[in-house]
Amino acid sequence: MRFFLRLVALIAALVVAPMAAQARVDISVDLSSQRMTVASDTGATYSWPISSARSGYVTPRGTYHPTSLQTMHRSKKYHNSPMPHSIFFNGGYAIHGTYAVRALGRPASHGCIRISPANAATLFALVRAEGAEIHIHGDAPIRHYAHAGHRVQVAHHRPRANTALGYAPRHNERIQRIFTTVIPE
Repeated sequence: MRFFLRLVALIAALVVAPMAAQARVDISVDLSSQRMTVASDTGATYSWPISSARSGYVTPRGTYHPTSLQTMHRSKKYHNSPMPHSIFFNGGYAIHGTYAVRALGRPASHGCIRISPANAATLFALVRAEGAEIHIHGDAPIRHYAHAGHRVQVAHHRPRANTALGYAPRHNERIQRIFTTVIPE
């Protein structure tokens, strides 16, 4: 009889343990819009701008669970850069705070998902208390700029009237006239 009771207790523990470990915070990262949506079982919902991988780097897509939480991590790979409130989910990839808040809303990282330090602290507390499931989907925007004041220089030539050298520069004019335009975000 005791063996049977122990067996029932073991089976109950195996069934109940995964239910208790189920994620209660749903983190959805949309790389296309550079936004993160967070929904908690407690009813709290958030939507924050992020920065994901810039050109030449990749942010992994898929569904993940947190593997490690660190209040303050320093990246050995990227010059000891601070990564406050890091939630690691796929090897060296993490969701973490960044002090480069002006870059949020467009790709700027080496692959991690960056959010503001205050939002990182909020998310960190939620995940620590409730667990999480992370969904990363979409494609990063194709064209992005370093910051809102990014300047582009455009060369401009003025053609002359119907001559063989209509597009050749005149001796008394500059070869190029440079116009500077500010591209809005």
